Amino acid sequence: MFAGYAAQAGALDVSWVAASVFAGGYLGDEARFFAIRHYGAVAIESRPRFSNAFKKAKKLFDRYGVAYIFLYRYPKGLRTVGALPIGLTNISWRRFTALNAASAALWTSILVGSGYLFGESIGYVVNDNWGVFSVALLGIFLLLSFIVWRRLAKIE
Repeated sequence: MFAGYAAQAGALDVSWVAASVFAGGYLGDEARFFAIRHYGAVAIESRPRFSNAFKKAKKLFDRYGVAYIFLYRYPKGLRTVGALPIGLTNISWRRFTALNAASAALWTSILVGSGYLFGESIGYVVNDNWGVFSVALLGIFLLLSFIVWRRLAKIE
């Protein structure tokens, strides 16, 4: 999204931004699918904690299939591991790669496109409210630092 904004501002070329985002999303999922398809079943089965999580994800995939491939990219944290349980299913690589490419293209369009289209608006908001925003971020950082410090003090 920020790269889309940078492209709108003229700092980056939007076609290179889109190609890079697509390649990262598509190739990353292909690598994870390949790794789990070839090496993962034994590794996961030997770890019950992971095994249960992957069994649940596999059930989700079995039930929702194509929708799962299109949706796992969006929730924070699921993006990284979303393709792994798909490698444990009986979906063919050809079908997965076609769906993965379509999903990555949609994801790229939404992220880069929104950053590009709303870049000018974002620029005005940041310029007009940067002082308030930076003070709010500082406050959040200090609060989180205090919470972590207190928790670490309780552990000792």
